[in-house]
Amino acid sequence: LATTKGPAAAGIKRRAADVLKRKRMYEKQRDQLSSQQFNIDQQAFMVESMKDTVQTVDTMKTSAKTMKKEFKKINIDKIEDLQDDIQDLMYDHEEVQDVMGRALGMDYDDIDEDELDGELAALDDLDLEDLENEADEYDYLKTSKLPSAPTAEVKAGKN
Repeated sequence: LATTKGPAAAGIKRRAADVLKRKRMYEKQRDQLSSQQFNIDQQAFMVESMKDTVQTVDTMKTSAKTMKKEFKKINIDKIEDLQDDIQDLMYDHEEVQDVMGRALGMDYDDIDEDELDGELAALDDLDLEDLENEADEYDYLKTSKLPSAPTAEVKAGKN
């Protein structure tokens, strides 16, 4: 453009101005389309969000209905009674285990606590090596070989 003079320069200038006008027009259209696309995307997001909300509310309604229906099948008094029965059975079981664990022929009520304390104090005074040497003398301190437990099925007898 700097080397051209006269009417040719004016024509080039006019064409350059037209190109700049079209460029600005295209940029404006691009910006408008970008804004429109943003608005459409935002609306699509809101529509999708609303659909999700409706679906969530429907699920909550269905869940609440189902929970109410199922809760009607539950009787809290029966549950409490069941818990009490289980607790009683556990207590009875513990009682049976205590009875089964008692040593036959031994009356622990006749044992003198002071005598036991005296024996324990005497054991504390003993040297461990002396105790190991004395253990050979007492049969009840030796490990015994007990018979194995029966493996055959036990048949219940008639009472």
